[in-house]
Amino acid sequence: MESLVQLAADPTAWAALATLVVMEVVLGIDNLIFISIITNKLPVEQQSRARRIGIGLALILRLALLGTVAYIVHLTQPVFEIFGKGLSWRDMILIAGGLFLLWKATKEIHHSLDPDPQEKTGGGASLGFTAAIGQILILDLVFSIDSIITAVGMTEHVPIMVIAVLAAVTVMLLAADPLSRFIAANPTVVMLALGFLIMIGMTLIAEGFGAHVPKGYVYTAMAFSAGVEVLNILGRRARQAKRKAA
Repeated sequence: MESLVQLAADPTAWAALATLVVMEVVLGIDNLIFISIITNKLPVEQQSRARRIGIGLALILRLALLGTVAYIVHLTQPVFEIFGKGLSWRDMILIAGGLFLLWKATKEIHHSLDPDPQEKTGGGASLGFTAAIGQILILDLVFSIDSIITAVGMTEHVPIMVIAVLAAVTVMLLAADPLSRFIAANPTVVMLALGFLIMIGMTLIAEGFGAHVPKGYVYTAMAFSAGVEVLNILGRRARQAKRKAA
């Protein structure tokens, strides 16, 4: 208890907490986009519950991993080499997660471009509840490991990591339903979000092979693309309102 009081009185700890909260929220965006796209393929009555379960699993995985910080640190140690490049367990998890994202996003893009997908699926929801939760769990694990390793690199204080994770997951929980409704109401945003997932997947693979991609570049590109799409949406709504008024 005394150590917590000392930590609360340390300005450096507060600065680390603020920085880590922002970082964890930004990292949570990737997780949230995937959850929104997957849950929007479920029946309407199941979507909100699936999002809450997905985000709840993300919180549980992050807190569980924080309990094994000493072991998580060793995940960055190379376990074998390929073409002279040492790969750690973290690298392999990032590569596997990136490949899964590429496969999933490509499949969803193909599904969006299919002129008559209902004939192939027989109608109804295109994804089962259990399958959706399983896919969310896979990516929750990848993003959680990346999130905790980032946290370990920024501070050595576990209470700060716990508070940052709780804050980030709370933001994800509050933003999940509005983001999913926005994506569902604007079909062109779905394609943009799938493009984001491909870019995130490629970034994970690159980082797994040791090519560091500054997150600022990735999120700036995403923000610019989202800004352009917002202008397109506003333009379409203005034209529709004008036609109705006429």
